[in-house]
Amino acid sequence: MPPRTAPIGVFDSGLGGLTVASAIAQALPGESMIYLGDTARVPYGTRSPATVVRYARNNAKFLAESGIKLLVVACNTVSAQGLGGLADGSDLPVVGVIRPGAQAAIQASAGGPIAVLGTPATVRSEAYLHAIHELDPHRTVHAVACPLFVPLVEEGWLDHPVTTLVAREYLAPLAGTGVDTIILGCTHYPLLRGIIAAVATEVLGREIAIVDSATAVAAQVALRLSTWERTAPPGMPVQHRFCVTDAPDRVGAVAARFWGAGSLPPFEHVDITDHGAGGVKVS
Repeated sequence: MPPRTAPIGVFDSGLGGLTVASAIAQALPGESMIYLGDTARVPYGTRSPATVVRYARNNAKFLAESGIKLLVVACNTVSAQGLGGLADGSDLPVVGVIRPGAQAAIQASAGGPIAVLGTPATVRSEAYLHAIHELDPHRTVHAVACPLFVPLVEEGWLDHPVTTLVAREYLAPLAGTGVDTIILGCTHYPLLRGIIAAVATEVLGREIAIVDSATAVAAQVALRLSTWERTAPPGMPVQHRFCVTDAPDRVGAVAARFWGAGSLPPFEHVDITDHGAGGVKVS
């Protein structure tokens, strides 16, 4: 096992996973992290499941070889389609975003239907539906594909009339469903939490719970490190490393929106194409 002082590894298809990394940094301020955004191959949501698994294994191999003690798959598409494909017999534990988000939604809900907002690939996978039904087989789940939310976030239109109109279009089918909880099933979506909450109240006629998978994942990481006695010792220096696979000089402004936890150091360009097809054990 890597030492307790080893960093946590986090990867996403792009920069949206920084919302998860930021939540981990806030929940575990004594832990170091290595973040990898596969900006050369984003988005994953339009790829075949086999390609998603291959990309995910490249990312996981790079982070494993960087000496991490735990891997966080911050990408909903990988968590939905490729988490099982990361296994290769290694003992490195993995945390995805689907199951923690589902658990948090069940806890936040008053027993009513749950809505999942996600990319088309995540919605097609029905991963949240299955995760929720593992916990409550009789719970009604409404999945809503929201493909325009990602480009709106990356454009910086976080509080824009167009974004509100798009949210109304996406959430309109939830009227009359009795939904009492919404899962933000994409790492970009927490930046639109205010608009989504306001539109949901407008459509459903009451305030509802909004579940952010990033916060749920951070809580799961903290629990696992504590359970395994792998939490970093107090007083150890904290070092974060941020890597992308393309255009490190052009990601700063967008990355800052997702990070939201202080200044970011320069991003490092890394080439993961020669890291083979190996993976890690999902536990």
